[in-house]
Amino acid sequence: MPAWRSISLWMDQLGDELAPRPTLEHDLDVDVAIIGAGYTGLWTAYYLKRHAPELSIAIVEAQTAGFGASGRNGGWLMGNLLGEDRMLAGLSPGQRRESFDLLHGIPDEVKNVIDREGIDCDYRKGGALYCAARYPEQEASLRSYLASLYAEGLNESDYHWLSPDELAQQIRVARPYGGIFTPHVATIHPARLVRGLARAVERMGVRIFEQSPVTQWQPGQVSTARARVRSRWVVPAVEGYANTLPALGRYQLPVQSLLVATEPLSQSVWDEIGLSRGQAFSESSRQVTYGQRTVDDRLVFGARGGYQFGGRLRENFDLSESEIELRRYLFGELFPQLENVRISHAWGGNLGMSRRFHPHMLCDRRQGIALSGGYGGEGVGASHLGGRTLADLILQRDTLEVKQPWVLTEGGLGALRAWEPEPCRWLGYNAIIRSFVHEDKTLANPHSPPWRRKLATRVAGFMEGFMQ
Repeated sequence: MPAWRSISLWMDQLGDELAPRPTLEHDLDVDVAIIGAGYTGLWTAYYLKRHAPELSIAIVEAQTAGFGASGRNGGWLMGNLLGEDRMLAGLSPGQRRESFDLLHGIPDEVKNVIDREGIDCDYRKGGALYCAARYPEQEASLRSYLASLYAEGLNESDYHWLSPDELAQQIRVARPYGGIFTPHVATIHPARLVRGLARAVERMGVRIFEQSPVTQWQPGQVSTARARVRSRWVVPAVEGYANTLPALGRYQLPVQSLLVATEPLSQSVWDEIGLSRGQAFSESSRQVTYGQRTVDDRLVFGARGGYQFGGRLRENFDLSESEIELRRYLFGELFPQLENVRISHAWGGNLGMSRRFHPHMLCDRRQGIALSGGYGGEGVGASHLGGRTLADLILQRDTLEVKQPWVLTEGGLGALRAWEPEPCRWLGYNAIIRSFVHEDKTLANPHSPPWRRKLATRVAGFMEGFMQ
């Protein structure tokens, strides 16, 4: 058996549930062929079967269910999409509110499914805390962000400001300047969710073939080394692994995010830190940090990783000492009492980033192709909406999901905006990341003069806007 258990803390905690399913050995004819047994593929299969149980569906997976980002992420189940503000900007206030309500409902809808299917994945809807917790500029940027949310029609029931004292009632950080709380986020055990979904769709009649990497795909057919699947619909649900399927790699680039988990911490330590209700948390910097307190009292903490030239997948996620120590430094800035805590697990994964940071859900009825991706690191919740939406598009259901601005039904893959060729994107990505790192180091240094702090922030902001 491959070393799937070493993929992440989450996969390591699955007990003996990793026996591989059969490989695809014989040709099949089905209604829907799905490439990838991660969240997007499984949610698509689940909702197709819920609405049309007569459909025959086969999922072809290169490794095992949860091998990709679905078994490696930070466990944030968010009720939003990356870049939603820009995508919803052209709608009327009423339409915008309707779309926000659709997004905010994602965690509750997932909860309905895990209750219905008996999936134990440590679901806790404790909301999320976006903290100004390392330098004063974070307060200004968060307050500006909150004002923009209110300008879009959201209100205090969706996002509200926490003073330093109010923030300390939920999380106690070393240098609190305040923060934003939203109730529209839950935390989960990612691997238990994806593995539970796989068992659920199998009970519904979906066939899953593992250790069966796709060698070629086209409208109406998916091929592996040993057999092929002919189908009316093909759903390439590969997200960060898009470059393994020719044509898709131009639209979804693999970038990496890297995480660490501490050993279980004592109750006295958690009494000092807080996070007693399963809240997710992030400190507001362009390092893109995220964390949660697990059910077994570990701190799981992640931050932005990297991009490899040519959009190559990172295969080895044995994190280097410097990669681990950066994450230790970042969470140690928040919680100095954890500066020397033992790290029990360190891992990472590939995620899909679309041009302009816009997720997409696409249906080409003429070619029989439906896909969802480009989640940009927020795929636990976005993939659920993506699966629901693809099912509705394939079945031609007239729902709110299919009427959203991120849904594309004309132009096929050509409707997606492609990334620039190399070396432009590699040079651009690295220039942007270096500006972010420079900004963070400058602002985290209390002795940096005001002019240097302003310049670092302006450069990083310009570079971030350039990519959008």
